[in-house]
Amino acid sequence: MSRAKTARQAKIMAELNNAPSLRIVDLARLHNVSTETIRRDLDELTQGGHLNRTYGGAVRAIATEPSLTERHRLYINERERIARATVQLIEDAQILMLGSGSTTVHVARRIATEMKDITVLTHSFGVATVLSINPTIRVIVLPGEYHATEGAMVGAHTIAFLNGFSADYAILGASGLSDDGASDALIDCSAVYSTMMQRSSKTLIVADHSKFNSTFPGRYASWHQVDCLITDQQPTGKLLQCLNQNKVTLRLSNEPVA
Repeated sequence: MSRAKTARQAKIMAELNNAPSLRIVDLARLHNVSTETIRRDLDELTQGGHLNRTYGGAVRAIATEPSLTERHRLYINERERIARATVQLIEDAQILMLGSGSTTVHVARRIATEMKDITVLTHSFGVATVLSINPTIRVIVLPGEYHATEGAMVGAHTIAFLNGFSADYAILGASGLSDDGASDALIDCSAVYSTMMQRSSKTLIVADHSKFNSTFPGRYASWHQVDCLITDQQPTGKLLQCLNQNKVTLRLSNEPVA
């Protein structure tokens, strides 16, 4: 590959970090080359998994996420610390809504150990199973279509059921966190998370640093809709800037509660 082509393709990728999609005609004008040259660039970058071609342009490559079983084996210590910090922030709660995912299962385990006489609504069988060890916690499992990969209920019935309840806190995981907001790899789950947020007084997102600066298909929250992000490392760059601009409380799991 020529040096000019390498530099041009690197600039195209940098431009995609600032804009979710680009048009071939705009790229050709910007780089002072033909549209055919840009098409070849985009084809090569697509083959390398760096972006996805669209009619007349390109978009960022959609990331993939490990299965739930694989995710349970990752960042265990980080998630346990996040769970401990989360429970310290919800001591006043009477009714909670918990999303699915590996981090929320850690949170549920900590809730079962440290809290009592509360009600939890969840669409996650993993969360419900962990909470069931505490007989003082009332667990309501949402109805719907079972998503076997995620071990959770999703769909129109799940959302309709949620709309009949209100909660003090929605506690949600995320596949990705970016300046755009919080997103999930599963669009069906993201629709459930959005409804949980709408039906709760406050929204807490629990996610470790591996989710920073990643975007997935199901964006369920802009940062102005989120009250607190509980994580294990300090975000940087645009992500931190957006958190600050939207006055999202950032709680690092190694910080003591005031």
